[in-house]
Amino acid sequence: MDAVSLAIIEQLQEDGRRPYAAIGKAVGLSEAAVRQRVQKLLDQGVMQIVAVTDPLTVGFRRQAMVGVRVEGDVESVADAVTAMSECEYVVMTAGSFDLMVEVVCEDDDHLLDVINKRIRAVPGVRSTESFVYMKLKKQTYMWGTR
Repeated sequence: MDAVSLAIIEQLQEDGRRPYAAIGKAVGLSEAAVRQRVQKLLDQGVMQIVAVTDPLTVGFRRQAMVGVRVEGDVESVADAVTAMSECEYVVMTAGSFDLMVEVVCEDDDHLLDVINKRIRAVPGVRSTESFVYMKLKKQTYMWGTR
């Protein structure tokens, strides 16, 4: 990936609705060239352009990070958990947990159902530990590029 594509990504991380003309001016390309590059980055799965919300303000009153310990194949468990719509973020990790799973739910009953009846029911899940979010203080995606 070249420096211009990285600069386009950084522009969109600052403001995902920034006009292509403004991005072009900042990175030295025409609006059309920026549009083409952005589409290519989207098509390649390098980035997504989405609206990021605070789930608590749009009806999802319970969030938690769930640490999952696995026996056997971690990837098959990760695939099964990834398929669950409430699991927004699934990471294979080293350390105390094999997976860290961010779960977004409507309420405590919904969270209990997801953890107890769905995640724990996946073959290979040995145990879980839940970290319930009390308040969202920071959620950004502005780490730039390298």
